[in-house]
Amino acid sequence: MRGRYGGYRLAAGQRVLPLVFGREEAVAVFLGLAAAQASADPPSLAAQTALAKVKRALPISEAGRIDGLLDVMGMPTLRAWDVSPDPAIMLTLAEATSHRRVVELRYVDGTGTPSRRIVHPYGIGSREGRWYLVAFDPARHDERTFRVDRIHTVRPLTGAFDPSPDLDVASSLSERFAAADYRWRVVLRINAAQEHIRKHLPVSVARLERLEPPPDGTDDGVPAWYRAEIHAESLDWLPPVLAALGCEVLIDEPAELRDRVKQAADHLRRAAGTWG
Repeated sequence: MRGRYGGYRLAAGQRVLPLVFGREEAVAVFLGLAAAQASADPPSLAAQTALAKVKRALPISEAGRIDGLLDVMGMPTLRAWDVSPDPAIMLTLAEATSHRRVVELRYVDGTGTPSRRIVHPYGIGSREGRWYLVAFDPARHDERTFRVDRIHTVRPLTGAFDPSPDLDVASSLSERFAAADYRWRVVLRINAAQEHIRKHLPVSVARLERLEPPPDGTDDGVPAWYRAEIHAESLDWLPPVLAALGCEVLIDEPAELRDRVKQAADHLRRAAGTWG
């Protein structure tokens, strides 16, 4: 049946013609379906089967290439994004990462300041609903993290680079988020098993340091004192987390967090009918 604006539309009960995707289109489809699969609980069977069908529709060489690129992108850790990345930029970055190609970025930071960067792309990962490029910036002699949705253009250059030894992109992103320069620096001492603390304060939220060495040299799940350092923009979410830990917690700093915890405790006592 002829469509309203030309082309055709499918009559009810009929089957659609085979679809042919370009590489960028395939990446966009894979990103959307993988996000739907990863953000569903339990994982979406429909998204899984749709991903398999799209892959079968691709030429063998393109399907293998897409597989390699999606491995670089860290697809198993995805969730639904707050900001969708440009598939063309994602594809170029992933190819450069796979082949260790130096790239030039046109980037706009959080303040709206544009810049040109020449970097060595180490890997791409997702965190808190956004995509990030982890790369080495030779001009600054430091490893940097770039939000992919703020990259306006990316251009591969002729140079190549050696990969960073033993770099784990997911761990690098977690550490950077935990150490980010936020308004508040919170230091706690917590007496509990490490895995119990991590259920409430994951790696992306807190740096954790054991204050006493384990007797046998290993962390066997026995409660011990840990120092937790948290960088946060707000303190409001911390009192419920500290209460949920259900163990002994000492607040070293800031004093404002002690006040928030006291206020929360007063509210709870009033709610329980024991005020005064």
